[in-house]
Amino acid sequence: MKFRTRAPSSGLPHSPSPRQRAWQRFRCNRLGYWSLILFIGIFVLSLFAEALSSDRPLVVKYKGEWYFPIVKVYPETTFDGDFPTRTDYLDPFIRDRITSNGNFAVFPPNRYSYDTLNYFSKEPNPAPPSAENLLGTDDRGRDVLARLLYGFRVSVLFSLALTLIGVLIGTLTGALMGFFGGRFDLISQRAIEIWSSMPELYLLIIFASIFTPSLALLIILLSLFGWMGLSDYVRAEFYRNRSLDYVKAARALGLSNVQIMWRHILPNSLTPVITFLPFRMSAAILALTSLDFLGLGVPPTTPSLGELLAQGKANLDAWWISLSTFAVLVLTLLLLTFMGDALRDAFDTRLGLAQLRGRAEPKAPEGSPAAEVTP
Repeated sequence: MKFRTRAPSSGLPHSPSPRQRAWQRFRCNRLGYWSLILFIGIFVLSLFAEALSSDRPLVVKYKGEWYFPIVKVYPETTFDGDFPTRTDYLDPFIRDRITSNGNFAVFPPNRYSYDTLNYFSKEPNPAPPSAENLLGTDDRGRDVLARLLYGFRVSVLFSLALTLIGVLIGTLTGALMGFFGGRFDLISQRAIEIWSSMPELYLLIIFASIFTPSLALLIILLSLFGWMGLSDYVRAEFYRNRSLDYVKAARALGLSNVQIMWRHILPNSLTPVITFLPFRMSAAILALTSLDFLGLGVPPTTPSLGELLAQGKANLDAWWISLSTFAVLVLTLLLLTFMGDALRDAFDTRLGLAQLRGRAEPKAPEGSPAAEVTP
């Protein structure tokens, strides 16, 4: 019988991988780390906006039968109404029918959707904040809190789509220019310079006057220009890495250009791509908000932060519209900026963990007992 013996342990601690070291550096930046947690939490809540803010109940038990209006549209006759049209659950008659005589309904915390018009409201629009509308209503009687929640979701999803497309195009073009160089790089650079000189805003105005405004159209138009900044960084990284020894060894082993670019150079050139993401998302949210403010963005029926800012400008006495929208926009951009700064420090190998902790933690005043203790 043969026995396998284990190799003696060297006693050295396990060395973390580059990704683990980057994550440790990122967590040392408390502001960036908690900004990431808060941003993800708010975004996840916005994904379930229909369950948090809607004019339809989540579930209704009426005469022993169960109904789920949040996922299915029921006619008014289902609840012994007079018309076979879509049920208006804000109607006092319908509300009384589904909440009395042993019936019950579970409503979302906010009983208004982004497009709900409360025809039974006694307040003139725009109405100030109240117990029924926590952040008031706009000039059409729509709940501001609901439009902010849905508008935040639209803005983040739009920025994610625009950032993903820009990263794919910018990384591909930068990788090709940096890897092959020479005449291909020279011609590509001149073509990018010509394309970047195109008046982006004028093109948006022209296309908005020809086609029906939509999120898909905006994503296509803005994607045509949003990749050029990243391509310069990726190009520089490929230029620097293509002459290193591990690339020469890969060539000597007979690997193809695609294998060398994809498996060897690209993983070592992702630092500018990762640190670029939060700032690109901020730019995309600002672009969408600005276009909506000018009336060149999404259709009027789509909830938008820019449309709310335009309403606040048109109704200066309704301070709650501008104030709440501005607060959501500033908070979103601040969180993304803090995340971007933390990512930049996390991938800066010149900074050690001690330096990052020193940035994140306040220094003890001189002469205090904590300042005299050395780690």
